[in-house]
Amino acid sequence: MRLIRGIPRLPIFKSGCVLTIGNFDGVHLGHRAVIEKLVGCGKALGLPVVILIFEPQPLEYFLGADAPPRLTRLREKVTQFAKLSVDDLVIVRFNKQLADYDAEQFIGEVLVNRLNVKHLVIGDDFRFGKSRQGDFAMLKEKGKAWGFKVEDTGSLQVDGLRVSSTLIRNALAVGELIKAEAMLGYPYSVCGRVVHGDKRGRTIGYPTANIRMCRKNIPISGVFAVTMTGIDGSELEGIANAGVRPTVDGSNKAVLETHLFDFDQDIYGHYVAVHFKQKIRAERRFQTVDELRAQIVDDVAEAKKIFAAQTIEDNGL
Repeated sequence: MRLIRGIPRLPIFKSGCVLTIGNFDGVHLGHRAVIEKLVGCGKALGLPVVILIFEPQPLEYFLGADAPPRLTRLREKVTQFAKLSVDDLVIVRFNKQLADYDAEQFIGEVLVNRLNVKHLVIGDDFRFGKSRQGDFAMLKEKGKAWGFKVEDTGSLQVDGLRVSSTLIRNALAVGELIKAEAMLGYPYSVCGRVVHGDKRGRTIGYPTANIRMCRKNIPISGVFAVTMTGIDGSELEGIANAGVRPTVDGSNKAVLETHLFDFDQDIYGHYVAVHFKQKIRAERRFQTVDELRAQIVDDVAEAKKIFAAQTIEDNGL
């Protein structure tokens, strides 16, 4: 898969392309159904399959810290797209210039002149251009004039519910990991680089690997049984606290701290993935560090029970 950063200055698809546009936050099963439809169009027409996304996501540009928490950062999206039959990923910076783009200007200059789109698959609620003046109906009308076909994405349902990033965020917010996984198509995880923290966990006997959070907020909160990958090909078991550490500093900065069981290696700088298996409890403030330490002992014991039960289930016992 080729990465194209920014709107190409010159046309790059001489014979045209098939295209879809969106946030694709989570690259969930609904998104994958859209991409599969696009891949089918690409094969039928003999054209490259292209996805266009924006960074930051438009709501992040307009709402800042009040934007909904992301399911996936850009690097995670790219990793998921690379697993699919996508030929090109166009990553366009969303800024004031793009926000002020006239809708017809976007169609003519970007979709037609630069990308040479021949078939566009898009949500029927898609809005674009200054003041959100562009919509599905406009795309269909202009498509007829400029020679490209427009098709809606349709929707995918799981357990009678339309799969969406919002629904997945809602499931994660209340700790419904199985429900979120059913819509994502994979277990929810957070990726990032292990960085130095304040090392307070060491002082109470539970050192943690602190993940650099590039997001302003995260859709999940509490203490969880987790596994970590990205270190020597192993899947390491542990517990993680996702939230704002109310007992330590009461800040509003999102953190992800993972304590790995029976593990004592220097992993600073490693790019890892923390996979959330089951919620143990909500995050809460403790009156003393001793009270926090006692709770961590209980959390570790509960997580180990969860993993033991999972091992028995996996072995069919």
